[in-house]
Order: sequence, then C-alpha cells, then structure tokens
Amino acid sequence: MRWRALGCLLPGLTRVGRIAASAAIGIGLCAIGAEVFLSAETPARSGDTGGNADTGRRLYDKYGCYECHGYEGQGGGSAGPRIGPDPIPLSALITYVREPSREMPPYSDKVVSDKDLTDIYEFLKSLPHPPAASSNPLLR
Repeated sequence: MRWRALGCLLPGLTRVGRIAASAAIGIGLCAIGAEVFLSAETPARSGDTGGNADTGRRLYDKYGCYECHGYEGQGGGSAGPRIGPDPIPLSALITYVREPSREMPPYSDKVVSDKDLTDIYEFLKSLPHPPAASSNPLLR
C-alpha cells in the first residue's frame, strides 16, 4: 500500500526504483535530523548557566523528578529515562519539560520556573559518572 502511494509521487519507477527512492529520501531526512541535532546548543560548562547544583538537588526532590528518573538521574527502569550525569542541552530540557512527547506530564512555567529548571540542570551536570564495568573484578 505504501509503495502505491509513493508510486503516485514517482510515476514510471519500478518497485525497486521506488524502494531506492524511499531509501534516499529516508537517508536525506536522517541527515537533516543529524544536522539539526548537531547544531543544537551544546551543554554549558559548569557555572555558564547561572544555575546552582545544590539548589537543583533540592528542587529535583521537591518536584518529584526522582520518582521516575531515580535519585541520581539514573533512570527508573520503565518509568523514566536516564537524565544524568550528562543531560541534554538546557534549552532542550526546558522545551521537553514544557511539552513532553511521552508519558511525562507537562510542567508549565507557572509550576516550574526556567530558573528552577536551570538549577536542576546544574544538579544533573554535577552528578558523577558511574564506575566503569572493567573496574569491578566480578564483571571481568
């Protein structure tokens, strides 16, 4: 069915030609997506955002982020993904918190201010990385 729809857009192509055209379109869309992703704001270095990690820790607990994302941002299994210690860029975090695409409820700026999210972001950046599996003798 999908190939027939594409056939209307690309008349005269064989089925193999339509598949190749679809693959080229898909690769092009992936390249555009990668360019948008790579050109997004890079994570700020500690202190660049004006946030406070200690305040962010308290706010992370206050707003209940730990309920789905765990106390250290490690993720909560099927509930919430890992969000620390290397969070997405601050602007992307704020956008996602305001308009999430999955099961997370939206938090308007009346509920969580941008300043509070900046502090939470600094907390997530401050989290240490877990030890490498190779450092555990039981996992070697």
